[in-house]
Amino acid sequence: MGEEGEEYLFKIVIIGDSAVGKSNLLSRYARNEFDLHSKATIGVEFQTQCVDIDGKEVKAQIWDTAGQERFRAVTSAYYRGAFGALLVYDISRRSTFESIARWLDELKIHCDTTVARMLVGNKCDLENIRDVSTEEGKNLAEAEGLFFMETSALDATNVKTAFEMVIREIFNNVSRKVLHSDSYKAELSVNRVSLVNNGAAASKQNQIYSSCCSR
Repeated sequence: MGEEGEEYLFKIVIIGDSAVGKSNLLSRYARNEFDLHSKATIGVEFQTQCVDIDGKEVKAQIWDTAGQERFRAVTSAYYRGAFGALLVYDISRRSTFESIARWLDELKIHCDTTVARMLVGNKCDLENIRDVSTEEGKNLAEAEGLFFMETSALDATNVKTAFEMVIREIFNNVSRKVLHSDSYKAELSVNRVSLVNNGAAASKQNQIYSSCCSR
C-alpha cells in the first residue's frame, strides 16, 4: 500500500469508566510517567506516538477522554475516524469490568467493525485486592473477539506491549486492504486535508503526511 517513505496516521481511543487508569496508561506509554495524584480528565486529550512497524513509520494519535457520564456529549466526535480502541477496566473494581459491555456497545454504534479492539485489565499490581480474575477477562475477550492484556500503568507492566499490539493490528488491517476503499482513504486524510468534491483529495494521498516526529 503506497510507496516507500509513506507514513501512516492512525487514531486510537481509550475508553472505560472513570478512574480505571486511562490517562496514566497513556502517560506511561507516551512519556514513561505515572502520576499517583492524577486528576480526572476533563474533556479530551491526545498524544501522538511514532512506532516503527516492519520498517514503516506509523504515527498513533491516542485519544483519552473522561469516563464520567456528564462528559458523554463528546462521544461521536471522539470516536470519529478511530482505527483502534483500548477498552479499560480496573481489576480491583468489578463494576468497571461490568461496564465493558456498555463501552463495547458504544464503540459498535460509533465505529466501523474493522476497529482493532483490545480489552485491558489495568492495575494488575493490585493483585492482593483483585476483584476480576484473569480468566474472566480472557473469556470476555474471546466471546467478543477482542485482544486481551492485563497491565499496570503504575509499574509499567505490558503497557507498551498493549498499545503496540493494537497499532500493529491496525497496520495489518490496513495492509490487508480490509479498509482500502475511497471512504477509508477519505477517513485517513480527514485530519490533514479538507475534502472537496467527495474525496477528490484522495489523489493527494501520498503528499498528505508531514515528516514524522524524530525519535
